Amino acid sequence: MRLLTLAWHSLVNRSFAVILTVMTIAFSIGLLVMVDQLRQEVREGFYRSVSGVDLIVGARTAPIQLLLYSVFGVGSATNNIDWETFQELQRQPEVDWAVPMALGDSHQGYRVMGTTRAFFEQFKVGDQEGLVIQYGQPATAVFEDLFEVVIGAQVAKQLGYTLGDEIVLSHGTGRVSLQSHDALPFKVTGVLAPTGTPIDQQLFVSLRAHRALHVGWESGVQRPGAGLDQESARQSADALQPETLTAIFLGLKTRAAVFGLQRRVNEYRVEPLSAIIPGITLQELWRISGVAEQILRVVAALVVLTGLLGMLTVLLTTLNERRREMAILRANGARPHHIAMLLVMEAGLIALAGIVLGVALALMAQWALAPVLLDRLGIYLSLQWPALWQWGVLGGIWVAGLLVALVPASLAYRRTLADGMQVRS
Repeated sequence: MRLLTLAWHSLVNRSFAVILTVMTIAFSIGLLVMVDQLRQEVREGFYRSVSGVDLIVGARTAPIQLLLYSVFGVGSATNNIDWETFQELQRQPEVDWAVPMALGDSHQGYRVMGTTRAFFEQFKVGDQEGLVIQYGQPATAVFEDLFEVVIGAQVAKQLGYTLGDEIVLSHGTGRVSLQSHDALPFKVTGVLAPTGTPIDQQLFVSLRAHRALHVGWESGVQRPGAGLDQESARQSADALQPETLTAIFLGLKTRAAVFGLQRRVNEYRVEPLSAIIPGITLQELWRISGVAEQILRVVAALVVLTGLLGMLTVLLTTLNERRREMAILRANGARPHHIAMLLVMEAGLIALAGIVLGVALALMAQWALAPVLLDRLGIYLSLQWPALWQWGVLGGIWVAGLLVALVPASLAYRRTLADGMQVRS
């Protein structure tokens, strides 16, 4: 205990150099913790987005591409699928529910999805949690009027929309569009509760409304005078049957039927289709991105190593300056191994302070970045302590700090012995 007290007072006397060393270790620890926390949160966020879907069906394409554009709004579909295909899949005995989706429009950079009421009733996120309309009419009453739009929580927050606001959709999925559906404005009738998934950054209209928007459009351009106005669109609402879809979400009565139906869809002769199991495709995505994850972790580990080497440098460079201090300790009865232990304790205190401050910095960074990541990328970042295994890694770093201190400790031990022998001679 007396050695620990001496180590503390010794660090206080060299406070400036010690603070710089602690900050170096703290920033490296904070980076290490943040990288791993972000990696876990992003992975969990991806899984949260498709927790209730057994199969996703789209035009023939790569599985990862189908997953990205249908769920996460990244990229575009290579082709569409026929409405008759949706009806055929809906009739399959294994299918419990089927949700169609049609993409191609946007609003101020946010994706617009054409779908049916079944989307709000059947789609699940997180731990099998259903979608909740926080403001507005319930899910059972959405799309009663042709030009109703339900918006995600982040869309409402970022654009300041409330119930009753009128909005105009744009043709295309880019943030800037030269083609707008000005003749067919929509009224906001619902705002979804936050989910921490890409749903928060989307707008939802009915399939019939989506079809009404594109009457008279060919190759991304509307023929002059070929579009509908709101009144004529409402009068012909029953005839506004969608011709094509972008993708289909399927929920099956039993998980045992997934692989059989997937094989039949992939072998469908009427048109080329792809059916993917979201969980398996996400694992493929992680295998592809795993290299980048490992690189980030290696970089963070190297930064931690740099911090420990900085501590070693500080301890080594102060050995000569502390020769008089060690002689005084020897004169007061300290043995060489006490001097060596003193340096190890100092390193332990520095490393411990760096770890504690680093974890605190990581928590503050999570708190500061959470709203930014949610607003910009739709990534939900929760404020949480490092996992048990992460504490084990941090404990290993503390032990590594003690081992690093053995280098100056051994030098101090030999130097103290040599000084003692000179005094006796």
